[in-house]
Amino acid sequence: MRDFSEIYQIAAARKGGADALGQLLEPALSTTQLAKIPDDRWLSQFTKSVFQAGFNWKVIENKWDGFETAFHGFDVGRCSFMDDEWFDHLITDKSIVRNGTKILSVRDNAVFLADIAKEHGSAGQFFAGWPAQDYVGLLTVLKKRGSRLGAATGQYALRAMGVDGFILSRDVVARLMAEGVIDKPPTSQGAMQAVQNAFNIWNEQSGLGLKQISRVLAMSVE
Repeated sequence: MRDFSEIYQIAAARKGGADALGQLLEPALSTTQLAKIPDDRWLSQFTKSVFQAGFNWKVIENKWDGFETAFHGFDVGRCSFMDDEWFDHLITDKSIVRNGTKILSVRDNAVFLADIAKEHGSAGQFFAGWPAQDYVGLLTVLKKRGSRLGAATGQYALRAMGVDGFILSRDVVARLMAEGVIDKPPTSQGAMQAVQNAFNIWNEQSGLGLKQISRVLAMSVE
């Protein structure tokens, strides 16, 4: 595995130089900023990411005002008590994408967020307090306690919310394989830990956050 400075140079050469690359590396939100995000915004983004998975993202984006209205602003308490009557209404609501399984995930993720808010004060405080050095642990929490938030869906949801973490896109995985960190797309716990270890080393070498490192890895691949 190469020193991160060498990978950075590869990406810089492909993006017009170090200064040009640096301008593309927006940092994640601070812990203070994350902690202030209301619980309903976490549920909103989790829902958007769930519905975008395997679907045209633009369609979801265009319908998003309808989603916000249909789910009452993603009020966590209200969504966690979705009853059959509300579900039956939603499954016929043309202002949203009428996928029953994904609609039910809103209720389940509302319960998940309500639970962690009780445990940590708010969802934002929970996510803000999770160490980036164990990002794979946070992904595991989403997979086990959330609904349909495993794999890439959870990664994209957290990135959209400003959490410092990586996205294992095709290009990022290609760079990780080229560096000998993994030999195939990571699915096992051991492979994910190897990815985390590599990111932690590159973080120590560069001082960059996981999000920024992830972006550099992606841009170092043609």
